[in-house]
Amino acid sequence: MKLSRLHIALIAIGTLVLAYGLWLTPFVRRFVFGPPAGIRTIKVSGNIEAHQSVLSFADVQAPIIYLPFDEGRFVKAGTVLARVDPRLYIRQLQIDRGNMDVARNQILVNQSNFVAAQKTVVSDQLNVALTHSNYIRAARLIKVGAVSQQAYDEAYTTAAQATATLGRDEALLRVEKQSVALAQAAFAAAKARVDLDRVTLSYTTLRAPFSGVLAVREAELGELAAPGVAIFTLDDLNHVWLRAYVNERNLGAIRFDEPVTVTTDTYPGKKYPGRIAFISPQAEFTPKTVETHAERVTLVYRIRIDIKNPTHELLPGMPADATIRLLPAGP
Repeated sequence: MKLSRLHIALIAIGTLVLAYGLWLTPFVRRFVFGPPAGIRTIKVSGNIEAHQSVLSFADVQAPIIYLPFDEGRFVKAGTVLARVDPRLYIRQLQIDRGNMDVARNQILVNQSNFVAAQKTVVSDQLNVALTHSNYIRAARLIKVGAVSQQAYDEAYTTAAQATATLGRDEALLRVEKQSVALAQAAFAAAKARVDLDRVTLSYTTLRAPFSGVLAVREAELGELAAPGVAIFTLDDLNHVWLRAYVNERNLGAIRFDEPVTVTTDTYPGKKYPGRIAFISPQAEFTPKTVETHAERVTLVYRIRIDIKNPTHELLPGMPADATIRLLPAGP
């Protein structure tokens, strides 16, 4: 079927619109023609570093009896890395458990004494009521000569003794109440010691706080472990960065949190996204071990580029390059 002139014109217009739209797409322009001439970049070099934790035993001092891993081993979080001899701490826990049981039994004894003292006070109160009633009756009868003076005196003395006995037993009741409180406090202290013993016993096992690579092993079987004495250095491969240096001339053209592309010789052609996480506020002399792709200058500024490393391909010490887009100078 022969196309009309109108159809041909519409097709030509649509083709031009599509081509213009593709031309406006930055990705297509960059893919075909490369980056715009106005965009400047610098490439810096350095070595991959990782967050490191120096692992040691806390609050225990004993010989190391278990140390299964060597340097370079990848371990998951929670993996047992080392153990020290726990016998001393187990024995201390047993002793304090015994003391806690004694304190618990002492509470029961004091509570029983308190209950007995309460009943004694109740009995005293009834006795006081009875003797005072007898005394009042004797006092009324002596006025009419119905009882002797001796009977009156005996009633008075008995009532007074009952009152004194009640006061004494009420004081003993208060003492027993305080004894119960002291026994409860002693039990709480004994339980706290047992809880602390359990925590201390748990310190005899050293576990990996996060997944990573054992970079350095600084102990051997049989050595005496103590608080602060390093056992392993663990590298966190989930959080790696590139330490690099930017010369003074380009410092004003980079920004904190700016995206960066990182590449390595180990995985050619593969790009790792990163961002500028730190820019040193102080200048340094150019390190002899650092090479830049730009002209070296006397003063440089250290930067840190955080890199996403979900596959743990980037390892500490690995050389890497970072391409940073230079922004217009200014705030």
